[in-house]
Amino acid sequence: MKNFPGKTISWRVADGAIELTLDRAPCNEIGAATLGELEAFVESLESLERDAHALIISSARKEGFCAGADLRELYRESQAIAAPARAAGLRDFLERIHRVMNRIDSSPLTTIAAVHGVTFGGGFELALACDLIIADKTARFCFPELRLGLIPGFGGIPRLKRDLGNAVVRDLLLTGRSINAAKAQAVGLVSQVTAEGESMRVARATAAQLKKFDRGTSIAAKKFIKPIPHEELQQEIEIFCELFERPAVEAGLRKFVESSDALPYLP
Repeated sequence: MKNFPGKTISWRVADGAIELTLDRAPCNEIGAATLGELEAFVESLESLERDAHALIISSARKEGFCAGADLRELYRESQAIAAPARAAGLRDFLERIHRVMNRIDSSPLTTIAAVHGVTFGGGFELALACDLIIADKTARFCFPELRLGLIPGFGGIPRLKRDLGNAVVRDLLLTGRSINAAKAQAVGLVSQVTAEGESMRVARATAAQLKKFDRGTSIAAKKFIKPIPHEELQQEIEIFCELFERPAVEAGLRKFVESSDALPYLP
């Protein structure tokens, strides 16, 4: 399916590039509906890849790229079922989102995240699954999970360790602070910083440049420089599931859900 207008995401193929657009109010929180459509996307990806050389992931929401997991949905579901079923449901959700992230990470195409504004938690992890991150100057990156007593659960830690030095990884993970696009470029996280509202234009221009090169060579180069840390990704799931059962996590989620702030995920 070359064109898909979903309820939370859409995709199309244009000039040899697959363009996947996140569009769920307020800031593309990833819950059951978004995950289901992302799974439909990766199921279609093999056929889409035959006619493409690049994949661009972006957001239609003015608030930002993606605020991460839908914590309100996660909390409501955790309260509605007994502990054994809750643990099984959480593990299933994590394994499903990991399969999506791993498929994007391992795509033979060159993958580009065109980000702006809020790029937090699971949204940051989605960007990390891509080969290149192009950020407009409004972008901010953050792992706020420690405030809830959790760690990132969508594959962020192993991918950040793969791409950056441990000092940066520890700072982002252990402090929960956000960094702006300029800082992200300085530490090697972002490949290009653009003017506000220009990340998608630059991503398309980059994809057009990639089209000039031999596809087989690009695939071989990517496979060589970008191994998938499967063992560490599985360890992350185990740690997240263990932490989720702690009372501190339930208290942190409840506080988040009951917050009257418009954007309670902001630092």
